[in-house]
Amino acid sequence: MLAKTIIITGSEGNLGKAVVKKFIDGDYNVIGVVHKKQDPKKYNGKNVEEVELDLLHEDNCQKFVDEIIKKNMGIDVAVLTAGGFAEGDIAKTKSSDIAKQYQLNFETAYNIASPVFLQMMKQGSGRIFLIGSRQGLNILKGKGALAYGLSKSLLFRLAELLNAEAKGKNVVVSVIVPSTIDTPQNRESMPDADVSSWVTASQIADIIYFYSSEESSAIREPVIKVYGMS
Repeated sequence: MLAKTIIITGSEGNLGKAVVKKFIDGDYNVIGVVHKKQDPKKYNGKNVEEVELDLLHEDNCQKFVDEIIKKNMGIDVAVLTAGGFAEGDIAKTKSSDIAKQYQLNFETAYNIASPVFLQMMKQGSGRIFLIGSRQGLNILKGKGALAYGLSKSLLFRLAELLNAEAKGKNVVVSVIVPSTIDTPQNRESMPDADVSSWVTASQIADIIYFYSSEESSAIREPVIKVYGMS
């Protein structure tokens, strides 16, 4: 039986690393997408490949996906964690700030999701996971991060459109909505917060792995809230 194949963008980030580890342990062929390679030997020769790719270059993203399909005969899962955050209310947000967040949070996802989705439709199965946010799910929560909230909100609309197109096939696009993730950066920026209420990257990775499994094949959940105790 051939190993399944997963693409993980932002695989050097806190969440990306946790997802890579979970799917390596699950015997997937893992392709991690990074902006710049750092330590190619860190996975000790396991079924993982690290690829440098500018996710804002649409043609190169298409070529990358084509190469993965040719090599692995298909793509079973894609987890698109690449993105970025910016604060700023309406008084501090320029249209250029919105454009930058749009690129970071929507284009980087769309440029991979589009060719991967078309391949999954051909093969008749697959799971794509986009990383949303509370500010994107409920735009009223994004008043202090206007550009970020707007850019993340588009991922929910994208999932809705793709799921409508995939109706009748075993292809599902889900948006993971985490509460505050327990990362070194968040601990540093919120030193007085109660971290016991946060979710960990490994918890989110576990949930993504479950929703990618045969056990969850009957579930068609477009929005997966991972809020922990917060």
